Amino acid sequence: MDDIDRAILRELQSDGRIPYADLGPRVGLSPSAARQRVQRLIDAKVVQVVGVTDPMAMGGQAMALLGIRVDGDARAVADALGRRDEVVYSVLTSGGYDLFAEVVCQDPRALLDFINDVVRPVEGVTAVDNFPYFGIHTHRFAWNV
Repeated sequence: MDDIDRAILRELQSDGRIPYADLGPRVGLSPSAARQRVQRLIDAKVVQVVGVTDPMAMGGQAMALLGIRVDGDARAVADALGRRDEVVYSVLTSGGYDLFAEVVCQDPRALLDFINDVVRPVEGVTAVDNFPYFGIHTHRFAWNV
């Protein structure tokens, strides 16, 4: 990856549907050269252009990141939680938590019920810390590439 590839990725993070006629000049390339670069990044599996929904815009009013400690197989806990519609994603970690799960619920009460009635009873879960998100547009998927 060179500086132009990184510039392309920054632009795609902002707008994954940007026309090549606009992308090319922004990164110092012709539209056809920008198209070729993007295709090369996709073919190399460096980048994947996908749609990302905004859970808050889709009716969820309570979002949180759950830090979960597990005694036993954290993968089994992640799999169990991953089957729930409320879970946006789960990721295994090393450190203070065995896994994190991002969840979206209809309202704060539903979030509390989800933590107490669904997450805590999962076999192996020993502790759950709740890190709620506040405000609109809490997600920003951008990495400094």
